[in-house]
Amino acid sequence: MSKKKIAFICVHNSCRSQIAEALGKHLASDVFESYSAGTEIKSSINQDAVRIMKEMYGIDMEQTQYSKLILDIPKPDIAISMGCNVGCPFIGRAFDDNWGLEDPTEKSDDEFVITIKKIEEHIIKLKEELT
Repeated sequence: MSKKKIAFICVHNSCRSQIAEALGKHLASDVFESYSAGTEIKSSINQDAVRIMKEMYGIDMEQTQYSKLILDIPKPDIAISMGCNVGCPFIGRAFDDNWGLEDPTEKSDDEFVITIKKIEEHIIKLKEELT
């Protein structure tokens, strides 16, 4: 059986969804395929997220990921919203889950670490649910 495709979606695909894609690949690639996308794109991934992910996990998101639109990724089996506090993106169908995460952009490193740890917990829980 092929692995489920999980899409992590937020409006700009520059921070939370990119972190979720990276952690999904890092922690759960044996169970599901991770993709991130947005309804708009930024020219680069959030540099604080890139730096802190390198410090915490040794993952260089700029080497393996880039900002993508929903049309640029395979049709997901499961679509997860990172949090609709910025405005919920429309992806043509309902989300399977909303993780309700605050966007840490322009906040302290501590806020980034809190958000990254919450995403890690969600990824581990999702992996357990799918095995």
